[in-house]
Amino acid sequence: MNQRVLIAYATKYGATKEIAEAVGAALFAQGLAVDVLPAADVVALDDYSAVILGSAVYAGSWRGDAVKFLEAHEAALTARPTWIFSDGPTGEGDPVEMMKGWNMPDAQKPIIERIQPRDVAFFHGVIDTGKLNLAERLLIRAFRAPAGDFRDWDSINAWAAEIATTLKPETA
Repeated sequence: MNQRVLIAYATKYGATKEIAEAVGAALFAQGLAVDVLPAADVVALDDYSAVILGSAVYAGSWRGDAVKFLEAHEAALTARPTWIFSDGPTGEGDPVEMMKGWNMPDAQKPIIERIQPRDVAFFHGVIDTGKLNLAERLLIRAFRAPAGDFRDWDSINAWAAEIATTLKPETA
């Protein structure tokens, strides 16, 4: 029997959605049934045997829809295999090292720890200055954050492959 996996995400400009879709494609390629949905669109987790939740990170915080999802579904997430990912920093190097050990938002850390996810991943993100408003462009300039797409697709795909290996049914 195939497991149905939910990949819920919260994004502002679409980069996190693209990561969620890539993870979904990797799981689907391994024979898993997958739904990739905005976190705000998910009402219940009853139809899912596993969940992956991802959010873009801005100034050390998750998007509000991811926070609401986590809070609303804490009990259900605790009862099934769950993985968490964030994306945000731009530039070269290990994103966790670049963020001085940060790999999840402090405000949600207690809930995430209670859920005990199988893994918490932190990926590089994207800054497309053409999509930013004036205030965001000024902040990017002030913090000297490099613009561009710094997502490491090999790392993202390797993470997805690990999840697929954990979830895919044994063949007899």
